[in-house]
Amino acid sequence: MAAHAAAPTGRRISMNGWGFPVTAGVLYGFYAEVNARAGGALSWGQFWLGLVSAVVLAVALYSLRRYGRALPREARGAAWGALSGIAVGFLYSVTGASVYSSVLLGLIVAAVAGGAAYLFYTHEDAQGRPAPY
Repeated sequence: MAAHAAAPTGRRISMNGWGFPVTAGVLYGFYAEVNARAGGALSWGQFWLGLVSAVVLAVALYSLRRYGRALPREARGAAWGALSGIAVGFLYSVTGASVYSSVLLGLIVAAVAGGAAYLFYTHEDAQGRPAPY
């Protein structure tokens, strides 16, 4: 009769944890450092560039995933677009490209990602579940 009480309970996996932000931040930091050195030897400045950019992206991703529900749906879509545009524009600027091309690429990525996030967030009901259509 009490068999259900003996059933093992697993830990609940949260989608708002640090796993994805840290992984994405580490990969982003490595990519920024590799872009900065352009095939040369690693210097301390490039190491710190990669480390700081990894930490900043990981914290931004964690914050947006954790506290993004407090924003209205349209602002949440714009925040994801801004984060992705800034991240891609920064990575492109580290390669030595001009400021104008970096800004243009960042704006294009921000518009596409923000538009996709806007469509995703405006097609859900009040509880956050996807709309049935």
